[in-house]
Amino acid sequence: MTGALHNAGLAVRRMGIETQQEYVVYMHRDCHVCRSEGFTAQTRVSLYLNERSIIATLNVVDPPLLELDEAGLSNSAWRALGPVQGDLITVAHAPTLDSMSQVRAKIYGHRLDAPALGSIISDVAAGHYPGTHIAAFLSACAGGRMDLQETIDLTRVMVSAGERLDWGHSPIADKHCVGGLPGNRTTPIVVSIIAAAGLTIPKTSSRAITSPAGTADVMETMTPVALGIEQMRHVVQREGGCFVWGGSLSLSPADDMLIRVARPLDLDSDAQLVASVLSKKIAAGATHSVIDVPVGPTAKVRSDADYRRLKELLEQVAKACGLNVQVVRSLGTQPVGRGIGPSLEARDVLAVLQGAAHAPRDLGARAVVLAGRLLEFCGYSKPGSGEAIAHRLLASGAAWAKFQAICEAQGGLREPTLSRLREPVLAQRDGLVRAIDSRRLARLAKLAGAPKAPAAGLELHVRLGDRVEKGMPLFSLHAEAPGELAYALKYLASHPLIDVGEPQ
Repeated sequence: MTGALHNAGLAVRRMGIETQQEYVVYMHRDCHVCRSEGFTAQTRVSLYLNERSIIATLNVVDPPLLELDEAGLSNSAWRALGPVQGDLITVAHAPTLDSMSQVRAKIYGHRLDAPALGSIISDVAAGHYPGTHIAAFLSACAGGRMDLQETIDLTRVMVSAGERLDWGHSPIADKHCVGGLPGNRTTPIVVSIIAAAGLTIPKTSSRAITSPAGTADVMETMTPVALGIEQMRHVVQREGGCFVWGGSLSLSPADDMLIRVARPLDLDSDAQLVASVLSKKIAAGATHSVIDVPVGPTAKVRSDADYRRLKELLEQVAKACGLNVQVVRSLGTQPVGRGIGPSLEARDVLAVLQGAAHAPRDLGARAVVLAGRLLEFCGYSKPGSGEAIAHRLLASGAAWAKFQAICEAQGGLREPTLSRLREPVLAQRDGLVRAIDSRRLARLAKLAGAPKAPAAGLELHVRLGDRVEKGMPLFSLHAEAPGELAYALKYLASHPLIDVGEPQ
């Protein structure tokens, strides 16, 4: 701590500005600390309060937002530093980030060894990297620029940067989908089936990255998911499974930082995807994981060649890190279920678990196949018998009972909310549904407000091969705000999503 520590402290004020996980401090442009230290906008600075400290990005403001002797904190910086309104903090230049030289080396095409990656990930996890630095690292590693050993090392250092759970026995089951297929919300159903069978499946999930909903977003419409590690342990020990948002834990903290920046960039990198997925599995204590990879023309993985490359990378990295994985190829030609968006997908999940007559059959069938593979993979059932057992646990109501018990242990089960605004989108001609663009449907659901507005999104009314007549509803848009509904409709006017016509 140097320089500014000899200056008088600044009275801290909470600004009420949400900056996600990036720490931001606001100071008057004529503040004596800014002048004496030569701080300018976007300077990285260290903030000190008693024994606590963080590194934040400086934003300079004009009067009357702040007084000369005040420093404002974003919500995330306030939570991390933990002050009381009016506490005096001291400010200094942030220490030099030596690991940025490694990022620059990667930008210029050099490979990174384990110590270099460890240095970068350690700084990321500690909050030392602003969004611009993280974006540079992500971009440098995208597009096939990381080899196998780099991906293995990245996975390992991401695990070592956080806590690692040990459940004291094996197998510990896990199921994951790489994403890219809207509505493919099989995880809550699979977890319920596996836990109902008596296996342990401590499921941690992410929020949406490039999709209209992540599993954590969907489950949060029904039960609390921001559990701490001890709360998670209690739920798993009591019920055998859980639905926990990984961001509330410290299992792979650097991954949460990377995801925050990857989301607005809409950036998917095989190396980062593999390291992200596997580091979370390993840190959560999983020993056996079934990974679903949907393949389709508008899915995240578009071709068999892409699938084989990703499958091989997942298997090689998992083996090197001591995790058993089984990669499953699934059909990705159209969305799964009817709902796209947190609440709408949650309603599909509930319908399947409850055995409702209107439940989407494709969602239930996919979940049963994956649960069956996981039962066999963990040695619970003989090869070829897992799917029948999974179907029985679902059809008997055992999975639904287990789902309710897990939710109650996490804080209670509630009904997903419905949107205030709905707009049907009608077929413009007679014909067959020949193609459905999953990526554009996902984009449309996000424009309608998902996942930030949990009830927003869209509800599909047709499937591939269905015959429709002009004026029939193809899907319905759901929104919470008129502006978002209008924005989605404007996008829809120039972006065809569902191809209706005669067979080609």
